Amino acid sequence: MHNTTNPSLTGYRVIRELGTVRGIVVRSRSIIGNIGAGLQTLFGGDITLYSEMCERARSDAYARMCAQAQNLGANAITGLRYDATEIGAGITEVLCYGTAVVVEAAQ
Repeated sequence: MHNTTNPSLTGYRVIRELGTVRGIVVRSRSIIGNIGAGLQTLFGGDITLYSEMCERARSDAYARMCAQAQNLGANAITGLRYDATEIGAGITEVLCYGTAVVVEAAQ
């Protein structure tokens, strides 16, 4: 699945727009993860437990968006974006969205 944050994909032309597609993941932090991350904050720097959790959530949201685009017959996504919203204490929604399109190589 080709993708870009731009409205167009270099080297390709859009044949058809199929509409907005999205992938949504809602994640919560585990008590064990919170304890481990709390210990990491004592030493400063990157809190790898949270970084890894965030990366997994983004990756899962992206995969869900791509699946939705493929179901529509798309072979690319333009205008790709991510958003995150805290729904409740320790519960976060990660949204990946864009426009599903059919593209072909530019002549």
